[in-house]
Amino acid sequence: MAEILVLYYSRQGSSNAMAHHIARGVDSVPGAQARLRTVPAVSAECEAVTDTIPESGAPYAQLEDLRTCSGLALGSPTRFGNMAAPLKYFLDSTSSLWLAGALAGKPAAVFTSTGSLHGGQESTLLSMMLPLLHHGMLLLGLPYTEPTLNQTRSGGTPYGASHYAGNEVRPRDLDKDEQILCQALGRRLAETAVRLGT
Repeated sequence: MAEILVLYYSRQGSSNAMAHHIARGVDSVPGAQARLRTVPAVSAECEAVTDTIPESGAPYAQLEDLRTCSGLALGSPTRFGNMAAPLKYFLDSTSSLWLAGALAGKPAAVFTSTGSLHGGQESTLLSMMLPLLHHGMLLLGLPYTEPTLNQTRSGGTPYGASHYAGNEVRPRDLDKDEQILCQALGRRLAETAVRLGT
C-alpha cells in the first residue's frame, strides 16, 4: 500500500479543509491511502512546550512519517508570499532525512490558502518546493489537462492546489472548483506513487 503523507499547517481551517480533499483524492486510488499530519505552532518565546498530541485534528508529524511515506502533499497558508513559520520550522528539522537521502525519488506536491486572491499563492507554492527539491523529491503540479484549472475563478494553479479564503472573520469555504482541484492533486500524487512503487 502506497501511503501518502498529507502534511500541513492550518490556523483558520482552510489548509485543513484542503488537506482533507487531497486525502479524499489519494484514497480514491486503488493501492494508496492518505495519512494526515500537522505541525504545532511556533512560539515567539524561546522554546514553548507543546503537548505531543493536539487537542483536535490530525496528529503532529514525526520524522518517521516522512521517512516511511511513499509520497508527500505539503500545505500551508500564505505568510507574505511564503510558507508559514511552523511548517518551515518542521522542515528545518529534517537534516537527518536529507543526509540519508530518505526522500529522494519520492513524488511530492504542494498546496496553499491565501486571504486575498493575489496574496502570493504561486510564490508560496514555489517556496514550499525548494526544500523538497533539496531532498531530491519528484515534484508534481496540476496540468492543464484538468479542465477545472481552465475555468476556476478562485483558487487553482499549475504549481499546485490553492484556495482563496478571503479576509473576513470567517474564512470562505472551498468552492467546488477548489475541491475538485485538491482531489485531482491527491489522485495524481497517489497514482504516481503507486506507479513508482516508492
